[in-house]
Amino acid sequence: MSPVISIENVCKSYRLGVIGSGTLREDLQSWWHRLRGRPDPNLRLDQTHLPVEGHTLWALQNVSLEVEQGEVLGVIGRNGAGKSTLLKILSRVTAPSSGRIRVKGRVASLLEVGTGFHPELTGRENVFLNGAILGMTKAEVARKFDEIVAFSEIENFIDTPVKRYSSGMYVRLAFAVAAHLDPEILVVDEVLAVGDAAFQKKCVGKMGAVAKGGRTVLFVSHNMQAVSQITTRAVVLDRGTVAFAGRPPEAIAHYMAQSRGVDNGPGEYVAPPKPDAPAYVERARVVTSGAGNVHFWGQPLAIELDVRVREPQSNLCLGIQIVDELDRPVIYTWLYNQACGPGLYRFTCGLPKLRLYMGSYSLNLWLADWRGNAQLENVRNVCSFEIDMHAHPREYAFRAGECSYLEDFTWAPLKPLA
Repeated sequence: MSPVISIENVCKSYRLGVIGSGTLREDLQSWWHRLRGRPDPNLRLDQTHLPVEGHTLWALQNVSLEVEQGEVLGVIGRNGAGKSTLLKILSRVTAPSSGRIRVKGRVASLLEVGTGFHPELTGRENVFLNGAILGMTKAEVARKFDEIVAFSEIENFIDTPVKRYSSGMYVRLAFAVAAHLDPEILVVDEVLAVGDAAFQKKCVGKMGAVAKGGRTVLFVSHNMQAVSQITTRAVVLDRGTVAFAGRPPEAIAHYMAQSRGVDNGPGEYVAPPKPDAPAYVERARVVTSGAGNVHFWGQPLAIELDVRVREPQSNLCLGIQIVDELDRPVIYTWLYNQACGPGLYRFTCGLPKLRLYMGSYSLNLWLADWRGNAQLENVRNVCSFEIDMHAHPREYAFRAGECSYLEDFTWAPLKPLA
């Protein structure tokens, strides 16, 4: 079977600069500095993970992918990795600078709030407009109309111009239209984060139903739980290139390891010098029951924090959160109102019988002035370690997200009833 989406060596570049800064004085100032070969004092650029060469920013570099019919492909990566740019190219919102893309079938896209709807038209009129854009007849859209409105839960506002909608109402109707008008390919960006929790759950279920119907879904999200739950394959983008492509658990693990950044290796974190910090975690370590930062289920685990105090603290608070590989918090422990003068202190937290489900975990660390209500430090996704359960390897019956914590349990002997 030939793929429904084929991406071959796609690149996308943008020229950096300012198109009119807003005032005549600033425009003349920018022109004068460019004429003299000096940096533009009015140039405003956001920090990004993307590669910059001279005045060119490469949003995508030699990206190659194939997506089969009925596949649910997750696209994950840090902010600025090129995810939204890739979806905009697939949706024909923008064209690639080089490379080739082949798409078989109609594409319905939900890229960001405001895309695809005319603000002056009502919700009803925009539903029919989007259907026409997808090549559907008025009769075909009419057959789906009641189902779209019911899913969006905005029946009372369907004849109101969408410019008066809240962002949540906009997303509800936009997703309902994209998912119900029978596209062969559904493209959904992080825009679902705008909706409430109940609607997000409803959308995830709908995307799963769309995929089971043989249609293809491309899903960009920072919600690793949703990616793990609905995707059949995932791609990690980093600095405009494909850093990993494979099964969702491995892709999520790759992304989480990439996001840790400051981790000095599994099980340990060493901070760079922070001369201006009143107090900070200089070193953190997870003391596991096995070698290689592997911890055996039900055994005691210790967490050591070496805290450097530069200014006297009378109400120092420490917080430790253990998060799983989907970045969900599963355990939180804390220590309040510690009085510490300048110096280096070791705090040790013991967990006598850790019953986490097998998988990968890491720590989030906080320091705060409890009485002053001031956060001194927030370190995320460090000191990674692995839970081994009943001496089984991870692959044995492992499903990420199946559960988080396991209590002791017993089974009564088998008792025939007849």
